[in-house]
Amino acid sequence: MKISSILTIASVANGAFAFMGPVAPRPSMHLQSTEAAIEENPRKIGLALQLDDGTRKSHSVAESTAFVSGFFKGLSTKDSYSNLMTSLYFVYDAMEDEFDKTSESTVKAMDYPELRRLKAAELDMDYFYGGDWKNKIQPSPATKKYVARIREVAQSDPKLLIAHQYSRYLGDLFGGQMMSGMATKSLNLDEGKGIAFYQFDDINSTGDFISAWYRRLNELDLTEKEKQDIVDEGNLVFALNIEIFEELEGSPFSAVLKYAWKSFKEKLGM
Repeated sequence: MKISSILTIASVANGAFAFMGPVAPRPSMHLQSTEAAIEENPRKIGLALQLDDGTRKSHSVAESTAFVSGFFKGLSTKDSYSNLMTSLYFVYDAMEDEFDKTSESTVKAMDYPELRRLKAAELDMDYFYGGDWKNKIQPSPATKKYVARIREVAQSDPKLLIAHQYSRYLGDLFGGQMMSGMATKSLNLDEGKGIAFYQFDDINSTGDFISAWYRRLNELDLTEKEKQDIVDEGNLVFALNIEIFEELEGSPFSAVLKYAWKSFKEKLGM
């Protein structure tokens, strides 16, 4: 199925489609000087700009298509979604363990407690697998590869963990509301269950929080080489996420149709 068809259906269902990485907020309609706009938007300068541009431009059409298709495969069945959540549990268990252990000041600076996802992921594991869920789940091959990379950079070059913070936390924060809504509608999840991972209850304003995160990112004392290394790692993280998506079973087209039909029925009051 062509990716344009998937995007069209999703757009009709929800009025908009999400992101393949952090999406910039819409610019104000008021005219501003270039200097004022840059001062107000930290994404226009420094490492924030390098990460946004460096990761977006490197993604081929094929990679972007794989990401979106995989995203919807994760919503095609409850099993597929729970498998995706399981992979993310193992990824975040490794990430946040390394954040706790590292002495790297730049990583500590970007590690906001409001973004931590492990406890939320554990709630979802309990919902899908029951109280003894730790004895029932295993990381998939792609998940093992992802976790191994996190452990590797934590030992060899911990500053690269910033790329993992950027790619995972900001993506989850931007897309969380949409993902949780689509999962609940498409998979008939119990209200408020199985979506804790995508709910950031301690963040009142996503836009304000992201701007503050980017400002702090730009303040980090990093060399130009270190910044480029972080951008390169961000692109690797994108590829690792695609590999997790590709393991999932299910049809992206089926997931979109189920979501579109549910949304259509809601609008008709059915």
